Amino acid sequence: MPVHFKIVIDCADPHRLAAFWAEAMDYKLEDHSPFIAGLLSQGVITEDLLTEVDGHHAWKTLAAIRNPDDPFDPASDAGQGMRILFQQVPEPKTVKNRMHLDLHVGLDNIDAETERLEGLGAARASDRLSEGPAQWIVMQDPEGNEFCVHS
Repeated sequence: MPVHFKIVIDCADPHRLAAFWAEAMDYKLEDHSPFIAGLLSQGVITEDLLTEVDGHHAWKTLAAIRNPDDPFDPASDAGQGMRILFQQVPEPKTVKNRMHLDLHVGLDNIDAETERLEGLGAARASDRLSEGPAQWIVMQDPEGNEFCVHS
């Protein structure tokens, strides 16, 4: 049986990074506030675990995005398909990623997509690279995590 998974990215500011990646990938920011409200009213959690994002409760150290076309749990808004979780960690990024995302946008869209992502806060880390028919540009998200805009 295949293993279900999500990608988890360590970061300093999970809500800022989730907002960047949701916009970059046309994913949906998960809204956990109704689930959080239920946990608060039952006394399961306390306010010290929370922050406010766009006027509603959110987990202080976690944020997530999901593919808007995949199934999700209506009670928690947690995706049940392709999902990325951003978790706050105390240490900053110091070296090159051992794993990264490739955003496949098509050969004709690499430059325009790179410019759009720069407008969202990404930084270009390379010129256009190629191997055989594949072409890509290495980028960094707002916290310096590398990813590629790929044909």
